[in-house]
Amino acid sequence: MTDFPAATQRSRVHVPLRFGDGYRVDAELVTFHGLADGQEHVAVVLGEPGPIPLVRLHSECLTGDVFGSARCDCGPQLREAVERIADRGGVLLYLRQEGRGIGLYNKLDAYALQDQGLDTYAANTALGLPEDARDYTAAAQMLTALGIGELDLLSNNPDKAAQLRDLGISVRDRVPTGVFTTAHNVRYLRAKVLQTQHTLPLGELTERTAG
Repeated sequence: MTDFPAATQRSRVHVPLRFGDGYRVDAELVTFHGLADGQEHVAVVLGEPGPIPLVRLHSECLTGDVFGSARCDCGPQLREAVERIADRGGVLLYLRQEGRGIGLYNKLDAYALQDQGLDTYAANTALGLPEDARDYTAAAQMLTALGIGELDLLSNNPDKAAQLRDLGISVRDRVPTGVFTTAHNVRYLRAKVLQTQHTLPLGELTERTAG
């Protein structure tokens, strides 16, 4: 277990959420004091969280979450996560870690390299950046401040579960998200499977790439 300074809840505010497909749900947005990285991360509390809530760590993606970019699966994952968590009761942590932690401009630079044939991880490396720069200490602080010590994690990414466990958060189960493929993101999703062991159906992604 890694020790980290305690964070405290700063404010809670009711926000009705409305999505483009018509889905609506009420949420509480929670802000924090004392987060380790100094970023303005937000917890979105949905439904009635029980003793072992469903939790997603969702890294900010301006292009996918806001503009509906088809080059990733972030927007559909966010939409899916909100409904699944609201149905069960839990929390979505919206983490300001654009581009797996490298920032928006660097992410767009990496896109340009991907257009030349590099995969998403190799493009980061070519820019002299980590394949994945995300650190989930702030997420563990937020969960602790919310009184959550055990959870089921909605994620295809084993690194998220491993980091949370190292930080002292008990991950009872890792629940995979849906698979949201487009003609523009299949290579991106395949790279996630091959490079960082995301739980996605490689055979299906291979078939769609070949097709």
